[in-house]
Amino acid sequence: MSRPSLFEPFQIRDLTIRNRIWLSPMCQYSCADDGIPHDWHLVHLGARAQGGFGLVMSEAVAVTERGRITLRDAGLWNDTQAEAWAWIVEFVHGQGAAFGFQISHAGRKASTYRGFPGEPSGVLPVDGGAWLSQGPSTLPHEGRPAPEAMSQDDMAEVTEAFVAAARRADRVGADVIEVHAAHGYLLHEFLSPIANDRTDSYGGSFENRVRYPLEVIEAVRVAWPQHKPMFVRVSATDWLPDGWDMEQTTRFAVLLRERGVDVVDVSSGSIADAPIPIARGYQVPLASQVRNVAGVATTAVGLILEPKQAEHILTSGDADAVFLARASLREPAWPLRAAHELGLTWADFPGPAQYSRANWESVPAE
Repeated sequence: MSRPSLFEPFQIRDLTIRNRIWLSPMCQYSCADDGIPHDWHLVHLGARAQGGFGLVMSEAVAVTERGRITLRDAGLWNDTQAEAWAWIVEFVHGQGAAFGFQISHAGRKASTYRGFPGEPSGVLPVDGGAWLSQGPSTLPHEGRPAPEAMSQDDMAEVTEAFVAAARRADRVGADVIEVHAAHGYLLHEFLSPIANDRTDSYGGSFENRVRYPLEVIEAVRVAWPQHKPMFVRVSATDWLPDGWDMEQTTRFAVLLRERGVDVVDVSSGSIADAPIPIARGYQVPLASQVRNVAGVATTAVGLILEPKQAEHILTSGDADAVFLARASLREPAWPLRAAHELGLTWADFPGPAQYSRANWESVPAE
């Protein structure tokens, strides 16, 4: 029996990732207001590394204080935060997984409550720690205050913040850096006409709207070690008329590939409310189109729930790896179950030695 594609190693630059089941960045909103990760982050990310994920990604970490989504966001805008991430990175490595940071700026979607069950949601009040958000222009996200339109000096400062965050990520041993250009956050806002009505060289045409995201990505690629891979997450479509769409995404992906981006992480939506056709694997065709039109490695994400479904995505040539999100929250050891269901023994894909008594071969037949 041939080895399942999900469990084939993935080589990018000098990094070999042990399999193609990767933990998607998922905001935990569990820091204090200092952006410093703590025990929650160690256990959350460490458990998925123990559970067999090949690449463990941080949640979106803010590159500036003003670039947080909520007061409880994790950050990488100072060295104290970086030092707190170091032991988490080390633990993940100790379980055989690679570690990556997703670096982000929330743009006009900043300054909100985290919205956990039983807690307030929506925009922070002034007496609750609110701050003025930034965006490419003053177009507001629905139900939120208008952001401050960024000057070119503001843009240069944020670019340098992305670069500084990438350098900190390298210093603490991260293997992968991912620039977040999706989900209605700052770089996606520059890409989409729905959020960007600038009249200078950063608005209007496709070439102008991609200019600032490419400047950030190019600067990070220069700062990030050349032997380490770089990802970019994109929203392939806004699912809205006159918004960012697949044709623009495939053109953008070619530009990313030409600038040294190794993997395009293909998601969608969230620039504004939209009629998204949510179903199992609903974003897989988007990843497939980017991969096969732009000629760049892609990951698929979004309601990938079962091992056979994930294996089919790879064997069909739709993506090079899968990112799991909600399924991983329900089942931290999803890769170990996938290995069993796809025919691997514990010896073929060993879990932690401490858990060896849990292997399926040890369960008596009925």
